[in-house]
Amino acid sequence: MFLHQFSYSILKLRAPGKALLDAVCSHLNLVEGDYFGLEFQDHRKMMVWLDLLKPIIKQVRRPKTTVLKFVVKFFPPDHTQLQEELTRYLFALQVKQDLVQGKLTCNESSAALLISHIVQSEIGDFDEALDQEHLSKNTYMPQQEALEEKIIEYHRNHFGQTPAESDFQLLEVARRLEMYGVRLHPAKDREGTKINLAVANTGILVFQGHTKINAFNWAKVRKLSFKRKRFLIKLRPDANSSYQDTLEFMMASRDFCKSFWKICVEYHAFFRLFEEPKPKPKPVLFSRGSSFRFSGRTQKQVLDYVKEGGHKKVQFERKHSKLCSIRSLSSPSSDQILEVPKKSPKVTLIQSCEPDEIQTLSPCKEEKLVTEVLIQHRSPSPKKVSVEKRGKEGSHLTIDGEEAAKDHVQQNMKNAHHPSTGSLTGSPHLSELSINSQGGTTVLNSTLSPNLSPDGKPSSPLISPLLNEPICIRTDDEEDSRKKRCPTDKAYYIAKEFSATECTYLKDLEVITVWFQNVTNKDDSMPEQLKNLIFPNFDPLHKFHSSFLKEVDQRLVVWEGRSNSHMKNDNQKIGDVMLKNIQGMKQFTSNFQKHYEALLELEKTIKNSRKLDVLCRDFEQEKVCYLPLNMFLLRPLHRLMHYKQIMERLCKHYSPNHVDFRDTRAALAEISEMVAQLHGTMIKMENFQKLQELRKDVTGIDNLVIPGREFIRLGSLSKLSGKGLQQRMFFLFNDALLYTSRGLTSSNQFKIHGQLPLFNMTVEESDDEWGVPHCLTLRSQNQAIVVAASSQAEIEKWSEDIQMAIGLAEKSGGPVPELMASSPPDGKSPEEGPVDQESEDDLSASRSSLERQSPHRGNTTVHVCWHRNTSVSVIDFSFAVENQLSGVLLRKFKNSNGWQKLWVVFTNFCLFFYKSHQDNHPLASLPLLGYSLTIPSESENIHKDHVFKLHFKSHVYYFRAENEYTFERWMEVIRSATDSASRSRLLKHKESHLY
Repeated sequence: MFLHQFSYSILKLRAPGKALLDAVCSHLNLVEGDYFGLEFQDHRKMMVWLDLLKPIIKQVRRPKTTVLKFVVKFFPPDHTQLQEELTRYLFALQVKQDLVQGKLTCNESSAALLISHIVQSEIGDFDEALDQEHLSKNTYMPQQEALEEKIIEYHRNHFGQTPAESDFQLLEVARRLEMYGVRLHPAKDREGTKINLAVANTGILVFQGHTKINAFNWAKVRKLSFKRKRFLIKLRPDANSSYQDTLEFMMASRDFCKSFWKICVEYHAFFRLFEEPKPKPKPVLFSRGSSFRFSGRTQKQVLDYVKEGGHKKVQFERKHSKLCSIRSLSSPSSDQILEVPKKSPKVTLIQSCEPDEIQTLSPCKEEKLVTEVLIQHRSPSPKKVSVEKRGKEGSHLTIDGEEAAKDHVQQNMKNAHHPSTGSLTGSPHLSELSINSQGGTTVLNSTLSPNLSPDGKPSSPLISPLLNEPICIRTDDEEDSRKKRCPTDKAYYIAKEFSATECTYLKDLEVITVWFQNVTNKDDSMPEQLKNLIFPNFDPLHKFHSSFLKEVDQRLVVWEGRSNSHMKNDNQKIGDVMLKNIQGMKQFTSNFQKHYEALLELEKTIKNSRKLDVLCRDFEQEKVCYLPLNMFLLRPLHRLMHYKQIMERLCKHYSPNHVDFRDTRAALAEISEMVAQLHGTMIKMENFQKLQELRKDVTGIDNLVIPGREFIRLGSLSKLSGKGLQQRMFFLFNDALLYTSRGLTSSNQFKIHGQLPLFNMTVEESDDEWGVPHCLTLRSQNQAIVVAASSQAEIEKWSEDIQMAIGLAEKSGGPVPELMASSPPDGKSPEEGPVDQESEDDLSASRSSLERQSPHRGNTTVHVCWHRNTSVSVIDFSFAVENQLSGVLLRKFKNSNGWQKLWVVFTNFCLFFYKSHQDNHPLASLPLLGYSLTIPSESENIHKDHVFKLHFKSHVYYFRAENEYTFERWMEVIRSATDSASRSRLLKHKESHLY
């Protein structure tokens, strides 16, 4: 097939392997080459990595016939850590190759979505006839034919995506898959069960077939070693025990075992260390174990190097070129050809080598190795195995005392906000959450980069290539022209806010009426009775509000003077439109009341149907479902409160003799009546929804959701034990206080460790007694614990809510049923030396390699509070419901130039970013709990009006509103989520507590 052939590299065979890899990266102008490696088949038919320290001649025994493949070696948890477009392009090639070889296994929806992004990058925008022709000629995965209809359906939604954006989205989907970057190594456990071992940035993974059943985080691993064909994982010991727990796995041979051990050494060093480890001094007499060590830059060094601009920037360009399929290996009809500067460019016909390989040719007389670097559409899949000559019987890797100092995530977060095109969030993707698709977390303390992403799932598009297009930059002239066209009346901007939030509300309704309904129609897991309870109550609402929004937008067109109407002045109002439609909404009162019934029935059916539970959990992983699914069932009731607020704002603005005042006041009366009528239903729905969400986030509880139980507060506190202060997640209800810690499972659920009944509990301030600032002693019937908060304000909020909850518990008349499924591991009083056992308990609980773990959930409020070391109460949630906002903002990074136009939605303490209001799903999110909101100082040189600043530790964002009114509104709603002191003041003005 015809391929671009880059220049020849002439290397002496006695040169180290690093010289060859550097030559390849140099030819490609690849700056981030440290993520890649060269693999080949040695004389024993084993696929091994080229050792960068050893001479090539000692590894490549048959240079005339050896083929070295240039492939991805280290898969980071988040592709937004890849700073260069070329690097992401090569990663995309690797994903495509893994998909076509069946190594990247996933469900049909994910597979179709992956292929749709590949098709978009190869043939451009959707054309049904062209799509069908292209898919018939090109195979991207086994049994592709069954997915062609779904692929075409997804491709239709990618209109306008450039190849770079398609690569970015391809990696965004792929990184969330369980098998992304996983290379399986066959082994057996102690019981002789066949399993597969793999290594990832988080630690060692255990698979049965293609299903992950266990994970051992680097933080819990003390030592990795091998002895003959036994692979040993030594875990950190329990503080109360003298023994060290060691897990043992049997591999096929010593060579396979040593190869996997070496890969683990390299993965650990690359992702966990700050810099390349120094070589061990050679022993004087006898050597023991392997001298192998990681060679090259660590990920932190790579990120620092690229961020500091230590390389010469080379423009990466692509061209679409029609290629024909040659031989049995299919080649895309429209392919992406990588072009880089080259010394002696030429195009040749290569007939005997596979795509994306380094083909070894015959060495010349001076004993030199000649390589050709070939880049085509597909890339071979790497097997992370390396080998060297037989040495000693075994070796080991010791991982001691590196938790805080060598946690690469906390370091990478400092680099995640690099403003260059193509890097995402300091990303509210998983790079910010430090939770990844490989399972487990990599954060060992409460320090977190400000952007989480659901995943989570998730993600900050703040630096996404999708959000850094020049087309998004607005000039000052355009802005001045736009301002001159807009009315200056405050009522106009209130109406604009209504239009923007109504647009978001319609999209939220579509999550149920379109997306969820389509999913359930294609599956028989949801009973017809439940379907008839949900969808017939939502479809009429969507139709009504579509007409409502259309009417409001038509009025705004006239108001702005973009119409030929001769009655512009008479139509510069909105109250009459609101009154007419709010009166029309009364017909849906029965629909609103059935939403609670639908919520109860949905959760009840999910509990009894494993199939429906899986369907709903899978749907929540879709980007369009950017909030928990049951939150969308509450949206219609929440929207009524927004209408009431808008009407109140208009009535406050208008004078009594204004032409629009009477209609606006009448509309306010109508909507206030509806809100009062449905207020009790909404309170019950919100409490039930919150309990259901907590049930998904907390494990070890049998009966969390019971009648009469009400949620009050959740948040992070430190619990004093024999080990000192240890971070715990606390959940306060009206009958009990639970404390938990984050588990080691891929689901990142919080594991319950104790329950304190509130009946007869006492609360004592005990800063002086324990010498710990901001602490309380909580004494229940048979237990007492000491907890400390991050600030005085936090501990006061906890103390106030606990005292209030104790009063509620005493009014109820007695203790509550046991919440926990089993007795707590640390249910001792301080006098007995309370020690939390979750470290070893979590390990022992996951010690069986056959235990299945549930999929990872997104960045819920619980996880944000855990990482930001803060808390929220039921009143905070209630207040957040009222403070939802949508609209256009312009964003700028701390060190960037120009402003980027984004459609932003604020809800659930979080900013969600879109390219436009028409997008079906957000590109990223920025949870705001823990952030500070300020106005930029003069020294920051932000010479623009209506600018506010969001900052958390080293992360800084500037946002610019389009006018004074929207600036004040964004400041108001964001302050409700960021400034806890301000939030407390606002809450004091609310009505009495919900209880």
